[in-house]
Amino acid sequence: MIVTGREAVLEVYAEAASKGWSVPTFCTENQTTTEAILSAAQQRAEELGTKLPVTVAATCTLPHRPQLQNYAASSNWRTGQLLYLGDCEILARPDGDYPDVKVLTHFDHGQPIGDKEALAGDLSRYSSVMFDASMFAWEENLRRTADFVVARGGEFVIEGACDDISASDAGANEQLTTPAKAMEFFEATGVDFIVPNLGTEHRSSAATAKYHPEAARAISALTGPRLVVHGASSAPREDLENAFADGVCKVNIWTT
Repeated sequence: MIVTGREAVLEVYAEAASKGWSVPTFCTENQTTTEAILSAAQQRAEELGTKLPVTVAATCTLPHRPQLQNYAASSNWRTGQLLYLGDCEILARPDGDYPDVKVLTHFDHGQPIGDKEALAGDLSRYSSVMFDASMFAWEENLRRTADFVVARGGEFVIEGACDDISASDAGANEQLTTPAKAMEFFEATGVDFIVPNLGTEHRSSAATAKYHPEAARAISALTGPRLVVHGASSAPREDLENAFADGVCKVNIWTT
């Protein structure tokens, strides 16, 4: 089943939290990958004898990897979005092949400029949206993210990027997010979840990425368990096995 609507999605996260789980998120850009995600989750659910939540995500026009564009041979993100959402809904239907999987659909790295039309459109089939204004300077990031929350916050869960890429000439901010910075972002924007730089920031490489649990715990001590780790595929699996205890409610694994 697909779970949409802000309150229903937050209930899935609350249930996961009661079990000490971080909700896994996998990106997709074709039907084969989408079904593989659900198949793996169903297999694991059967092994554990319980239903499992999993987020199936896709970017739109993100320059690094425009997944909704890639989903369609025409490279039209609108077509790709219909195909992606349609695949999720068909595969996750109640009488389908994956009955023990609670599927959350996620618009990943929504770009305020490149994805402006998509972000202003009908997003009712999404469980959550990441509004990523981290390409702007800090104050502009706060303003744009807060405006999006005011405009759409009652519809779905919103994730924001507590980062400032523009502070780095190399395009990747190596500075870990401080608790004070994270709390400022959380309070100023009103997002549900925040994406701080915990060492696996999504522009890091596998050679340099290192998850810092102490940084996560220091932030979550102020914000609560609302942290999202991006770039988890660049970190060793064992580094993230206790992520929920660090205040991480969602872990993004970039599908290879």
